[in-house]
Amino acid sequence: MDKLVEHYGVMLPESTIRRITEGHAQAIFEAVELDEVWPTQTGHEDLIAQMDGGMVPTVESDAAQKDKRKGKKLVWKEAKICLAHAKGSKTLTFGGTLQGDAVTAGQHLFACARAAGFGTNSRIHAVGDGAPWIADQVEQRFGTRGSYLIDFFHLCEYLSPAAKALTPTSQECKSWMDDHKERLKTGRAQEVIQALKPHLEAPSVADIDAPVRQCHRYLSNRLHQIDYQHALANDLPIGSGEIESAHRYVAQKRLKLPGAWWLAANAEHMLALRVNRFNKRWDQYWAQDAKLAA
Repeated sequence: MDKLVEHYGVMLPESTIRRITEGHAQAIFEAVELDEVWPTQTGHEDLIAQMDGGMVPTVESDAAQKDKRKGKKLVWKEAKICLAHAKGSKTLTFGGTLQGDAVTAGQHLFACARAAGFGTNSRIHAVGDGAPWIADQVEQRFGTRGSYLIDFFHLCEYLSPAAKALTPTSQECKSWMDDHKERLKTGRAQEVIQALKPHLEAPSVADIDAPVRQCHRYLSNRLHQIDYQHALANDLPIGSGEIESAHRYVAQKRLKLPGAWWLAANAEHMLALRVNRFNKRWDQYWAQDAKLAA
């Protein structure tokens, strides 16, 4: 309200601003079309795609209560955000869903790739935090045209506890980590697995107390998702920092305001508005808005 007065000299109550904003957000959400048609034209040779989930605070009312202010239940829901861009390009295309499932998130990822220039000759280099649903969607949407790489920092979160368990001093731990990270980056993941194998904890030890076994199992089950050597040789990212940053400035900056709890539908609409803003797809929205007004 203060900004409207400052910049335009217009005085509107906050309730009106909220109503108008939510109306625009809903219109944008309803105007989104997820293009799942496989491209028939050529595009960029290499595209980078990333997807990640982040929690958003929502509130559910108790239908049995006459007073809607009573019996509210606070629920955290996962906003699934994705992005895509051509290799070397700084122009990012975003997508996202709050109430949709992994399949819906995959549809948004494919639409992002199409908008970023995915074509018949394109290869998708996807990076994520190791969540199985992300890897599954990359495979389902892009097949042999896509590959999935686990974020290197996330993998090191398994490697680091194993290093601490195997080395007596912090200096030796650092040296062990540096050596084995270099092996992972140069296509020698099997050497890391073999180095861990003699030190596996006994089966009777719980997983939470068995960092070496956890790391060994994680690497062994994901060898096809840790080809860092190929990524580095082709100037492709091995980290998912782009999408983690996007969560902060696309979704969280608006949906995680201090003390704010959302109705899930309103949060979904607002996420669509935020995505639309960063994609600058105003023409698509205004056309839909004009149709609704008519």
